[in-house]
Amino acid sequence: MNVYHTVQAPDYPEVARARIKAMYRQVGDLSADEQGLAYRGVNIRHLVMPGALDETRSILRWIRDELGSSAHVNLMDQYYPAGRVNERLYPELNRRLTGSEFAEARRIAWSLGLTRFDERRPHRLLKRRLIVG
Repeated sequence: MNVYHTVQAPDYPEVARARIKAMYRQVGDLSADEQGLAYRGVNIRHLVMPGALDETRSILRWIRDELGSSAHVNLMDQYYPAGRVNERLYPELNRRLTGSEFAEARRIAWSLGLTRFDERRPHRLLKRRLIVG
């Protein structure tokens, strides 16, 4: 499965990568003050999609290779099916991310040498939406 097929712009990955690299060249790694408030730099947010850990691996490898292991990454587990996503149109996306899929995404990031993550925990109500599995 290629999640990018669901995006209307076929060149989205290339355009997004070029923009991220340009931002990174301009401001560099994320910097935060003593309270943890970011004041400069890039925080790369990646929404982990159900059934798409190969794509997550590819994206995280690109981040490491192009920006370096000091790049700050925010792995997001908030995906939920909505809009035109349903069993008929996009059955592979018609479910929430499982807890084990998100844990594997984090393991992949660590195994690639990425170590700077947004370590906030999901809000207790959001946590209920994650499927254990």
